[in-house]
Amino acid sequence: MTDDVKNEHTAKSARNERLKSALRDNLKRRKLQARGRAGMAIVTPDDDVRARDDASGVGSNRRDGDH
Repeated sequence: MTDDVKNEHTAKSARNERLKSALRDNLKRRKLQARGRAGMAIVTPDDDVRARDDASGVGSNRRDGDH
């Protein structure tokens, strides 16, 4: 009977270690994804002006070099 208890304890311990590892890997992946999204969110003033012009249709006849 004590062997059954030891086996059960060992199985639970192994499961907990697998879960810890999976959670740790998941957290690392989510942090990398968040950093990647944050890097893409950088907007320069030129991008901001261009986006407003595109939305309003103001600068639609302009070429890239014209201001």
